[in-house]
Amino acid sequence: MKRTADLPDRPPPVVGFADRYLGGFVDGYHTHDRSQLSLFLGGTVTISTLGRSFVLGSGQGMWIPANTLHQANCRTDLAFQVIYVDPTLPEAEDLPCKMFDASSLMRGLVDEIIAMRYEFSMDERMTSIARLLVGEIRRAPPIADRLLFPSDPRLLRVCEAIAAQPGDCHDIDHWAREAGMARRTFTRLFQQEMGMGFAAWRRRVRVVEAASRIAAGQSISEVAFDLGYENPSSFSTMFHRTFGVSPRMVRVGTLTPPL
Repeated sequence: MKRTADLPDRPPPVVGFADRYLGGFVDGYHTHDRSQLSLFLGGTVTISTLGRSFVLGSGQGMWIPANTLHQANCRTDLAFQVIYVDPTLPEAEDLPCKMFDASSLMRGLVDEIIAMRYEFSMDERMTSIARLLVGEIRRAPPIADRLLFPSDPRLLRVCEAIAAQPGDCHDIDHWAREAGMARRTFTRLFQQEMGMGFAAWRRRVRVVEAASRIAAGQSISEVAFDLGYENPSSFSTMFHRTFGVSPRMVRVGTLTPPL
């Protein structure tokens, strides 16, 4: 099986496959009637749900509850594994959308499920594997490498434009005009919706984008200049302030930002 369309009419409670996507591929907004676990083995991807956007790299995983609208934007060539979980599985109930580092145990359990033909029956062993896997996902500490978006359509239009061009250097007056608001109204509403100021949110957009680019192999200095920083030192300071680790830690694959 290589796609969800290939699932049998009555698949077992857990079923999965491994696949690859080319860089630049966008799997547009869609939903599944099952919860989805994705483990990423190589490359970087942005997964967006309504109001949030997550940037994931090799060694990280994403849990998406059933019927959650989402899309995937492959920043580079991407190798991954997917497990679909029946949402009625007791351990999977009420498990929220989250991003995390995949443990070696989690990867081994996923390998076991993928190795089975999708017609298999849920005997005692497979039931134990499924429950243990979902339990590991529940226990995995979430990573805060995400962006939040406002619900107000005027602010959302501005935030989507900035997320598409993180290096844009227009000032707040420009973006207030784009939103059709006075600066004072813009800043007050932004703080009210997002829980942070506009400048702080834009800085976070830049460092999340930077993490994706560095993980994909772009140099730290090139990323810093592309995203509007005057020098790599000021960029590194901002990156560390946001994630608690230096940009070089991303290069070696050890980025696990705290909440």
